[in-house]
Amino acid sequence: MKDIIQNGDLLVYLADNPLEVEAAQRLRYQVFYEEMGAVPSLTARREKIDTDPFDHVCDHLLVVDKSRSNGKPFVAGTYRLLRRSVANRADGFYSRNEFDLTSLMDYPGEIVELGRSCVHAEYRSGTVMQLLWRGIADYLDQHGIEMMFGCASFPGADPDAFRAGLSYLHRNHLAPEEIRPRARDTRFVDMDRHAPDALDRRSALSELPPLIKGYLRVGGVVGDGAVIDEQFNTTDICVIVECTNITERYRRHYRPSGTS
Repeated sequence: MKDIIQNGDLLVYLADNPLEVEAAQRLRYQVFYEEMGAVPSLTARREKIDTDPFDHVCDHLLVVDKSRSNGKPFVAGTYRLLRRSVANRADGFYSRNEFDLTSLMDYPGEIVELGRSCVHAEYRSGTVMQLLWRGIADYLDQHGIEMMFGCASFPGADPDAFRAGLSYLHRNHLAPEEIRPRARDTRFVDMDRHAPDALDRRSALSELPPLIKGYLRVGGVVGDGAVIDEQFNTTDICVIVECTNITERYRRHYRPSGTS
């Protein structure tokens, strides 16, 4: 990102020190483990922190409430960003353990993996997520990124609980074959789980988490197959968004004023 984005007491920027990264990791623990039922390691439970080996190479986008930051940043929302140019020098992408990313790795130009998105329970009116997207739009411009992708999750490890939503995505938003990731064979869960003549669009859309709906609004498409993540108690899909598919209206809405 080029600059700090500000909206009242809320600041949007990339973490630039270990204290800010740790604040994001503690929010992740609250949301993923305490709220959503992820299974922590003994160390994570003791320290109340969500970490993994990718954190040290990723950029961490933060929304910080400066009115509640007293010596430590109070993180209201966060996203983790990993560019291919960085991943290639490290251990690859996080989602490679769930999905075959060969098609994406053949994509020309810079790409970025989005992950670990979460918002503090007291800030879920929509403002913080909008600010995160403003920060992402600025990040895309700064690094010349042409495509973004990442795991997006349904809550819970039973795919039949949202079979209408998964089936709708598979039938209506499947990525073109040339950029289509596929769930690893050993973890593949068929997304087409609903009889075609019984699939109700309204019911299907009601099953989609807000983040997945947001990706669809900017032209997002999905990979083939879902994956059960037992540790995080989720059913994951791979979402891909070509940045050229993000309309100018959307970019103007989420970019800070005064930018072109």
